[in-house]
Amino acid sequence: MIKKPALITISNKKLKLLKPYLDELVDKVEQPSYIDQDPICFMHSFTDQGDQEFAGFFAAIMAWGRRDIVIAKVQNLLKRMDYRPSEFIGNFKEADFKYLKGFKHRTFKDTDIYWMILTLSAILKKYHGFEAFWESCYEQSKKENRELMAVFHERFFTFYPEIPQRVHKHIANSEKNSSCKRLYLYLRWAVRKNSIVDLGIMDFIPVSQLKIPLDVHVARYSRKLGLLSRRQNDWKAVLELTKRMQMLDPCDPAKYDFALFGLGVGDYDIPDKLIVNKGF
Repeated sequence: MIKKPALITISNKKLKLLKPYLDELVDKVEQPSYIDQDPICFMHSFTDQGDQEFAGFFAAIMAWGRRDIVIAKVQNLLKRMDYRPSEFIGNFKEADFKYLKGFKHRTFKDTDIYWMILTLSAILKKYHGFEAFWESCYEQSKKENRELMAVFHERFFTFYPEIPQRVHKHIANSEKNSSCKRLYLYLRWAVRKNSIVDLGIMDFIPVSQLKIPLDVHVARYSRKLGLLSRRQNDWKAVLELTKRMQMLDPCDPAKYDFALFGLGVGDYDIPDKLIVNKGF
């Protein structure tokens, strides 16, 4: 097997020279027009925070594949909840499974949605809000010096020990070296403040501690620009890229998701002089 050459990464000095380019991209992508083309649109469709939180959660964990297909599937799921996700989840009963029957998206099946709603209903009953559960997980992660997503995964599956193993794969775990892309995408939506796109409705974690949601577009252009040396799209890559973005903006590193993701889905040219690794 031919070993691939190591990826080139730019120096911290060159990284700072890249900042104006990335900041300009953020400004171009983080616009109102972004909302309707992205699954975050469902959070903007509600005014009640509980509805926003749960609509956003399902939109984020189902954000897998083409955005138009994801939006259609989330729309279908919310319609099954009569567009009242917080009420539907809070009052969920076994008989309500009939509304979920037949739902499918990628590897999501109706049984996965059933167990997730059952768990979210238990969370609501115990914590009286989804953010309160996140905050409890965050405080535990600080106390135990563990990653937030590892604790969230662990705690999420304590409510129903009999939950099928197949459901576990839909809630990522950083201790399994997952990138946790969809969970950190959700937190970007819910936590970032002063954004035209992100809603900033949760306060349990500082914006400065958000990680980059590492999807294939973000990873590809991060390597192309010399921001990421790791070839695998895993948790170690998330930490590496986030650390570099923190050097550009320690208060809001996750905003660069707009720039790097935007390069993948938008019509933006990269100056040749900025391309460090070709072939991505």
